Amino acid sequence: MAEPGTEELRVEQIRRERDEHARAREADEAAEERAHDRRAQRAAYLKGKLDARAESEERVQDDL
Repeated sequence: MAEPGTEELRVEQIRRERDEHARAREADEAAEERAHDRRAQRAAYLKGKLDARAESEERVQDDL
């Protein structure tokens, strides 16, 4: 099975961030809300890293 590309990974992190924010809003307990918020923050961080990776890949393609 082929590894997912940068764009696929980026889309997955966007979905995760959105879903975790929704779960945080629906959480009954403060600890549960914090856990979902942390997961959303992690997904946002990873999306940012994937954005940087995509830019780097584009620069490499442009240099070829």
